[in-house]
Amino acid sequence: MKKIGFAALCGLISLAFASCTPEVTFNESDLYGTWQEDGKQAFVRFLTPEEDGVTGDYSEYKYGYEWDEDEDVHPEDLTYHGNGWFEWKLETSELTQIHFMDNGGAEIPKIYTINMLNSSQLSYTDSFKKIHTFTKVVIAE
Repeated sequence: MKKIGFAALCGLISLAFASCTPEVTFNESDLYGTWQEDGKQAFVRFLTPEEDGVTGDYSEYKYGYEWDEDEDVHPEDLTYHGNGWFEWKLETSELTQIHFMDNGGAEIPKIYTINMLNSSQLSYTDSFKKIHTFTKVVIAE
């Protein structure tokens, strides 16, 4: 009987420590720049407020855009804050993107869980549990 009580006590202590595990927080500034999805011609660019021309007070969301050269879409084809554009924010490990659609002004939210983010690598999981990995690139303009 003492063994069962001891095992139960150990189990409760383990659960208590597991629930105290701190949430992983990523640095927003590591997101700034252009990322290419590994193995694809799909790109995403996270802008700083200064790059987007925003001065003064700035909302919690910043802007970005994405394009897929396999679908013959390039950054110069995108309408400013139209199709291909999104607002984004990063809170701890949750990346929220609100995508803009030209037709009817629809806004489509997408939420990703960041698995890894540093100055050159990005990995996140989408709502369908698919993992996307990216490498930061420099694109000549």
